[in-house]
Amino acid sequence: MKVASVSEMRNLDKTAVKKYSIDEILLMENAGNAVFYAIEKEIGIKDKKFLILAGSGNNGGDGMVVARKLYSNNAEVKFILLAEEQKLKGITRKNFETLKKIGVSIKKKPNQKEIQKALKENDVIVDAMLGTGLSGEVKGIYKKTIELVNKAGKKVVSVDIPSGINGDTGEIMGVAVKSDITVTFGLPKAGELNYPGYEYWEKLFVSHISFPPALYDDKSIKTEINYPLELKERGKDTHKGSFGKCLFISGAQKYLGAPYFSAMSFLKAGGGLSYLATPKSISSYMGKRGRELVLLPQEETKTGSISKENLKDLIEFSEEADFVVIGPGLSLYKETQELVRTLVTRIKKPLLIDGDGLTALKDNLDLIKKRKNLTVLTPHPAEFIRLFGGKTKETKTNRVQITREKSALYGCFIVFKGANSLIGCPDGEVFINLTGNPGMATAGSGDVLTGIIAAMFKIVPGNTEKEIFENAVRTGVFIHGLAGDLAAEKKGKDGTTATDILNSIPQAIKKFRKESDNIINNIETI
Repeated sequence: MKVASVSEMRNLDKTAVKKYSIDEILLMENAGNAVFYAIEKEIGIKDKKFLILAGSGNNGGDGMVVARKLYSNNAEVKFILLAEEQKLKGITRKNFETLKKIGVSIKKKPNQKEIQKALKENDVIVDAMLGTGLSGEVKGIYKKTIELVNKAGKKVVSVDIPSGINGDTGEIMGVAVKSDITVTFGLPKAGELNYPGYEYWEKLFVSHISFPPALYDDKSIKTEINYPLELKERGKDTHKGSFGKCLFISGAQKYLGAPYFSAMSFLKAGGGLSYLATPKSISSYMGKRGRELVLLPQEETKTGSISKENLKDLIEFSEEADFVVIGPGLSLYKETQELVRTLVTRIKKPLLIDGDGLTALKDNLDLIKKRKNLTVLTPHPAEFIRLFGGKTKETKTNRVQITREKSALYGCFIVFKGANSLIGCPDGEVFINLTGNPGMATAGSGDVLTGIIAAMFKIVPGNTEKEIFENAVRTGVFIHGLAGDLAAEKKGKDGTTATDILNSIPQAIKKFRKESDNIINNIETI
């Protein structure tokens, strides 16, 4: 499913009116009907009292349709207009005039006590105060009302987006409604799927409000939800080579977890042969901990990291692999960092660069452009800023657009790890991943991700190597988050470790194969 920015959504509305002759009043009517349907489906109408809180814009107009629909179905409805009536324009004013004529109880410009009283007296609150066009901080009566709604302890239904959330970035503009149900129109908004906005609703209904598929599936909209893709079946007549050979160039004397988690997660995710090139001094330890790994002991620097002496052997062995991972736990020692830069340009196979491998590229990003094969970078926020520059707040709030720009600029895939990780593609497409949880913010979790992505390269279908690579990255991110969710479900988010996530991978893949249509169950199309 596509995800729209605020400006893209405005263009969809304009195109619906101009190109497809779908009248604005019909779009508003369909929006209100969708909210009514969601209320009827999830909460019910009978024996409940409804309070609609509305502003002066089209969001308020949608709320007026909801009020009318509820009232026509014998619900007890109270409507509060927070704005001055003279500010109502166009179809919003027309719907307000209808609301007055049919006899709905209306209160205009209430004070705080009147709002508190109305919240106490009603069972369900419909939030139609502020829409997706919000750009400044919420103030005045809107701020006070939102705070009261959040304290009321009632069921809350938000129209299009919870009031107070920036529709593009997910920022909370001072204060925002926490809704049980949000019904969004046309397409989900980027701000609803990015943190912290994503935390402000429990279930999201999407109504296309009679847009034709050609409109809401338009190729110019380049952000999507990362929905599950199918996996190849493991045929009976196969062997370990059928599921890929991956070379992991990883580890140093001080970093024992990263090489283990990355190389072992490849096997846990269904990969065939996991080759671990790691310093000699830790090879025996790795062999005892991961007996299924094939070890390639490497000459060391004086600090116990992989030496440049290994360059020729590593390049030769990479030719025998299907996929190469470089970087987890390699250390920042100068000689090893130089080795990384040389390997990046000379390895001809699909390549994933993570951890210390990313640091090696900090001032040498043009090396990525020079690569002739597919590349994916997997930075967490601090690594992203270290790699590409920028400020923390700007990167956080505009991460979709920045991920899009950097992926296109360097011609590579980027997994921007974090809450609802992003997958940026060289063609400008960005996928928002919805699996995962805060318990995954733990040492080694990202190393587990690298192995899963590598394993998917031989497990996902595709018509071209580029398509297979993209599908592998997307599926790897999804399964990694799902494994984290299963680990948290079993042990709780507090104290979940990389080992827990690693051990949950087989179960995650089993669930992925059997229940892929139901894994993302907090978003529904109506």
